[in-house]
Amino acid sequence: MSTQHQKHLFSISEEVTYLNIASLSPSFKAIERAGLDAVLQKSKPYTIPISDFFDPVIELKSLFAELIDTDEPDRVATIPSVSYGMATVANNVKLNSGDEILVIDEQFPSNIYAWRKLAATYDAKITTIESPNLENNNGKQWNQDILDAITANTALVALGNIHWSNGTIFDLKAIREKTKQHNALLIIDGSQTIGAFPFSVKDIQPDALICAGYKWLFGPYGCAYAYYGNYFDNGEPIENNWANRLNSEDFAGLTNYESRYKPLANRYTAGESGSFIYVKMQIAALKQIIDWSPKVIQEYCKAIASNAVNELINLGCKIEHPDYRTHHLFGVKLPENLDREKLKKALKEQHIFLSFRGQFIRISCHLFNTEDDFDKLVNCIKSVL
Repeated sequence: MSTQHQKHLFSISEEVTYLNIASLSPSFKAIERAGLDAVLQKSKPYTIPISDFFDPVIELKSLFAELIDTDEPDRVATIPSVSYGMATVANNVKLNSGDEILVIDEQFPSNIYAWRKLAATYDAKITTIESPNLENNNGKQWNQDILDAITANTALVALGNIHWSNGTIFDLKAIREKTKQHNALLIIDGSQTIGAFPFSVKDIQPDALICAGYKWLFGPYGCAYAYYGNYFDNGEPIENNWANRLNSEDFAGLTNYESRYKPLANRYTAGESGSFIYVKMQIAALKQIIDWSPKVIQEYCKAIASNAVNELINLGCKIEHPDYRTHHLFGVKLPENLDREKLKKALKEQHIFLSFRGQFIRISCHLFNTEDDFDKLVNCIKSVL
């Protein structure tokens, strides 16, 4: 596809400047249609064949597998949330007393609580790598600090592909190499990157990749995805539902209780994952994202934001060097003399939506945005300086 905006595919009002997809994505029209068609079909349940419990989920897993560059869709599980996927990981990891779990400072809570519980269970230690908070090359130094912290004591490293609030990129390939040297697991939260930033399972080889579906993957709230590597091939799911067992497609034989699970990550799929409404919406979303491609999305976001980034820096804002951050999501540290309450009021009056994260505003954009949206944001910030 070309790098033209795709506003015509969305139902966003012209007066709205939406720079907050990192919190919740808008649906594009094909997703709306898929959801409405599924709702109407549920009104006539006799039109829903038994195959609809399974075949659309298989298609969905195959699409997600294509997006993350793996030839093994059976390593993908459809789940309701990131916390569900992380709980599955924690349920299948055993540690020794004194082992270390390495995380990043101010990591999203769903990628923290599971490790705190795991550490408490095995008398392990959580090591948090804080941002160096440097004026220049902060991302470069932060990555070095992470690599230096991975030692023989490290049993598990859990972090996002980027920092969820400012877009700092973590060098997963280098981190993976270091974890392999010390037989440590690498668990990735891809919620703020998968779908908008290129990622390859073949390249990174994570032990697990967990990803929310309602942000950059345009799914409904309440859906997520998980990829599990071979470490988890024979693990225990955190629930026992009928659909992840062998021969579950045979409705007439469901009381021939089966102790064996379906292969690989299928055992970790959540109950009722065949949701007729959600799955159809997710399929429509992933097909479009694959057609757009994360590489194109990243390049487009860089192009429409570049002038605004330069202007904001000239106004006294601090933004990470482009080599060490993403372009679909990045943080802007506001000047100390800027009245944040005035800015919040101005943003609301002008229908500009973004997130505040401490001293930063988090800007997240997509193909429904244009350079005009960023001009509007810059002018709004100028108006309160």
